[in-house]
Amino acid sequence: MITLQVNNRPIEAQPGEMLLTALRRAGINVPTLCNLEQLTPTGACRLCVVEVEGQRNLMPSCAFPVAPGMKVWTHSPRALRARKTIVELLLANHPDDCLYCVRNNNCRLQQLAAELGVRQRRYFGARRQYHADTSSASIVRDPAKCILCGKCVRVCEEIQGVAAIDFIHRGSRAHVGTAFDQGLNVSSCINCGQCVMVCPTGALTEQSHIKEVVEALNHRLRAAAPRDGATANGGPLVVVQHAPAVSVTIAEELGLRPGADAAGILNAMLRRLGFDRVFDTSFSADLTVMEEAAELVHRIKTGGPLPLLTSCSPGWIKYVEEFHPDFVGNLSTCKSPQQMLGALIKSHLAECEGRDAADIYSVAIMPCTAKKFEAGRPELARHGLPDVDAVLTTRELLRLIRLRGLDPARLDPEPADSPFGERSSAGKLFGATGGVAEAALRTAHYLLTGQELPVARLKAVRGLDAVKQVTVKMGELEVHVAVVSGLANAGRLLDEIRTDRRHLHFVEVMTCPGGCIAGGGQPLGTDRAALRSRLDALYRIDRDAPLRAAHRNPTVRRLYEEFLGEPLSTRSHELLHTQYHAREVVH
Repeated sequence: MITLQVNNRPIEAQPGEMLLTALRRAGINVPTLCNLEQLTPTGACRLCVVEVEGQRNLMPSCAFPVAPGMKVWTHSPRALRARKTIVELLLANHPDDCLYCVRNNNCRLQQLAAELGVRQRRYFGARRQYHADTSSASIVRDPAKCILCGKCVRVCEEIQGVAAIDFIHRGSRAHVGTAFDQGLNVSSCINCGQCVMVCPTGALTEQSHIKEVVEALNHRLRAAAPRDGATANGGPLVVVQHAPAVSVTIAEELGLRPGADAAGILNAMLRRLGFDRVFDTSFSADLTVMEEAAELVHRIKTGGPLPLLTSCSPGWIKYVEEFHPDFVGNLSTCKSPQQMLGALIKSHLAECEGRDAADIYSVAIMPCTAKKFEAGRPELARHGLPDVDAVLTTRELLRLIRLRGLDPARLDPEPADSPFGERSSAGKLFGATGGVAEAALRTAHYLLTGQELPVARLKAVRGLDAVKQVTVKMGELEVHVAVVSGLANAGRLLDEIRTDRRHLHFVEVMTCPGGCIAGGGQPLGTDRAALRSRLDALYRIDRDAPLRAAHRNPTVRRLYEEFLGEPLSTRSHELLHTQYHAREVVH
């Protein structure tokens, strides 16, 4: 450790670390716009400048290494004046539509203007004439609100390995765009939304489905209300499902204990919003486990394409289709849990309710922007009807809850509805990196040996590490498993498989680093501590659950007995499986 003087007080720092890191650890807040903790600092925005004794110029603390005896002033008049000027220059040609912007009250530029006392416009710049790009099914780009911090570009290229966007032109004409400045829909974008998560302004947002969902709920209410003495005609059935990662995330935003599982409260709130049926996607995660584990066992026994690559993450699927089409045959044919439940809602539930599938409006609450794209894929529609009609991110759900004025503190937890109301904790683990692999291996072990797999043997796939691996002995067979999150990491693993890692049997890939708990549709500003609390919540649920394996779920077993037949049956293939294909896009 070394000691340096900051604002005339000593603080400790690690040799070689950047000054900003040491300042934050000491509880000294220095603002940034371009800095990303997991990536090499660029010092581009200059908001983190500080005065350092012996340096003529202000120094960017994010890119300035500490040294013994260094003397620093973080909030001197000179440093504050520089930061304020930077913000004023950014605002010179920035749109003034804060009241209408989806990031109002959650915009980093807006916060900095308030903190630095910017109360009037001192600089005036020519307004950039850009049109918002609404071509993507998942993400909306508004270049007029972009401040060129570069975060989206770096995350897309360095974390996700996609590079769908980059800086175009120079000087005052510089902006962030796709190849040939075309729409996101024809770019290499895989819809993951990690760019949205790091954007400090409203330049990147999700494609909102709130209006459509509210209209469906209102139509349902109008149709059900008796008029002139007539009886209610029922109207369309509006149903909703919520993903495993959502219930362990919304607690942070609703004033509940961080890391708590709010599934019961969430069920109650969704019913108050007007949904007729509320389902937990963890149920269909159990179903995915049954099908995927059976598929893995089938491929091992018959010599099918190995390793089997998981197919629950739609951003990952599109990434393989675009960048690694030679691995399309390795992808599991299983639909994601969202789409499996969507298919069952419009088949089995419709049959149980005596309704036509077209008379059901199916909504999914997901931690992922790519789920919006997935819901619209033609491969995932039956008879011209999509399995899922609308997808709301966790952020959109929170806006809808606040719009309706619901107070979670006044609600009692409620169970999910039948016939998809019971889940194992294995299905709940789908919210975290390693969770799909752990859940699938529990059931694959049972299918191969007839015995339960001790959970302790799977702890190597747990945690937030980007790449994990484990070998599990199943009878005489050793099953080699790899778990990876973040698509740049996944790309490197696929390159290794092509050369010297062909022995792998099963590979789980999550598009977003950390898994769905860090998905592109989750609340903005998520830090690693929040991710850890969500992860710990999922593991606590699994630890305390009486039902910990998908093949032990009595509701899943009954569904097979009464409707599906068995895993990989003709009907399960019709409803729960699909095929993917190579894509050509503009790179």
